[in-house]
Amino acid sequence: MKIGINRWTMPGDWSFEQCLKAAKEAGFDSIEFNMAEDGVLGFDAKESEVRQIAETAQRIGVELSSLSTGLGWRYPLTSPDPAVREKGMAAIRKQLQIASWLGVDTILVVPGVVNEETAYDEAYDRAHSALRELLPDAERLGVRIGVENVWNKFLLSPLEMRQFVDELGSPYAGVYFDAGNVLVMGYPEQWIRILGKRIYRVHVKDFKTHIGNISGFCNPLQGNVPWAKVNEALRQVGYDGYITAEVEGYPSYPELGLKHIAESLKAVFQ
Repeated sequence: MKIGINRWTMPGDWSFEQCLKAAKEAGFDSIEFNMAEDGVLGFDAKESEVRQIAETAQRIGVELSSLSTGLGWRYPLTSPDPAVREKGMAAIRKQLQIASWLGVDTILVVPGVVNEETAYDEAYDRAHSALRELLPDAERLGVRIGVENVWNKFLLSPLEMRQFVDELGSPYAGVYFDAGNVLVMGYPEQWIRILGKRIYRVHVKDFKTHIGNISGFCNPLQGNVPWAKVNEALRQVGYDGYITAEVEGYPSYPELGLKHIAESLKAVFQ
C-alpha cells in the first residue's frame, strides 16, 4: 500500500509546489488535493492551470491519489432545496472534470446530510437520484465516485453503505472509506470486510473514544483506532491502494508533523 497526505494537513498559505515538495521530503508517496469553491481548484478551474499541478507533481516525484472536497457539506445532495442540490451536483461535475485533468481516477463525495429538515428516507432517495444522474459524467471522464462515511447521520452501518453503493449498479460508484470516522459508531475492520472490493480509497485519522466528539480526532497512533486490525482487514479484502492521512497535523513545525505522520503510516501499512 502507498501512504499519502491530504493537503488540508499543511499550512493554508503553502503553494501547490510547496505542498508537493513537503510531501516528498516527509516520505509520502502521494498527496490528495481538495476542490474549493474558488481558486485554481474551484468552480472556475482552468484546464491548463490544473494540468500544470499534475506536471509539477510528476517532476517532483509525488503521485496524486484522488481529489477531495468539503463542498458536499455546503451544498448537500440531500437538501430539501432543489437549488442547493443542483449546486452540489454542479460541484461534483466540476470535481470529476478537475480530477480527469489531474490524472486521478477517484474523487471523494459526501453523499448528503440527515437533519431536522431532511428525513433519513428522503436523504437516501435524493442522494441516490443525484448520484445516478452524475454517473454518466463519471463514466465519460473515467473517474470513480467514492462515497465517504462521515459524521452526517446518514449511511450509519456497513450493510447500508454496501446496499447504497450496490443499488447504484456501476463500477464508477464505490466507497471512500474513512477508518477514523467510523470508530464512534462501529469497528473499522468490520466495515472493511463487509465493503470489500467496493472500497476505492482509504482515509485515516485517529480518534480518542473517551472524548467521543469532534475534539477526539487526532493524528495516527494517538487514539483508539485498531491499526493492526485495519491493516489486516484491508489486506484480506485485497486493498493495495492509497492510505491517505486527513488530519490537522502540527500547528507549529508543520514539516516535522508531516514526517511523524508519514512514519506512523509506514509503521502500520508498509
